[in-house]
Amino acid sequence: MESQLDYHQAKALLEWQIDLGATEAIGEQPVNRYEEPAKKPKPKVAAPADIPAAPIEIDAVAVSRQMANGSDDLEALKAAMAGYEHCELKKGARSLVFSDGKPGARVMVIGEAPGRDEDREGRPFVGRAGQLLDAMLAAIDHGRDHAENPVYITNVMPWRPPNNREPTPEEIAMMLPFLERHVALAQPDLLVLMGNVSCLAVLGKKGITKLRGDWVEAFGKPALPMFHPAYLLRNAPAKREAWADLLSLQKRLRG
Repeated sequence: MESQLDYHQAKALLEWQIDLGATEAIGEQPVNRYEEPAKKPKPKVAAPADIPAAPIEIDAVAVSRQMANGSDDLEALKAAMAGYEHCELKKGARSLVFSDGKPGARVMVIGEAPGRDEDREGRPFVGRAGQLLDAMLAAIDHGRDHAENPVYITNVMPWRPPNNREPTPEEIAMMLPFLERHVALAQPDLLVLMGNVSCLAVLGKKGITKLRGDWVEAFGKPALPMFHPAYLLRNAPAKREAWADLLSLQKRLRG
């Protein structure tokens, strides 16, 4: 252990500090070197009212299924679809395009989505494609206003997509419970699936050139995929296959 400094040693060290420029030997306040450092305050825990509530995720498909299943007739189903707020297409559409023709008809035609003319009039298949569809049905002695052989017509989507684009899989999934309930309430004997979007929604697959003409089952009913009339307007040679499909439909109805 080092010995205590005597007077002369302490005086020499002090003079050396003064030579180095030290002017004060003590601070204004005494410092207790043995005092424990002050503890840091604990972080404040936010009260429940201070914590922002997390947004509640809504299952849009579950909502549509509940609304559809709660509809006891076609008018109630139409009102439920009009009150459905989770499909963005509704915000940009002018009309809810629900159906045309006669409910209870043996044939129910399911198209894809309304176009400009349908959005304006609020009825499916009223533009050029609709006129061709009427001519096709008339060729086998059927029609939406036919006294003896009426048909019932609707679409997968009740609202027009912007710029006539195809509906997204999410949009189709939202409206599928309404479509399934629509078929159950209309009670057709047969379904005609017009185009790729209809086949994707009802059958879960696309590729109308391979699907068309072959009878399948959809919603518990016989269903016939066919070219959409809009496609036939752009591809006249495909009308030959469309005529064969119409004859197949006629034969099924007679059989």
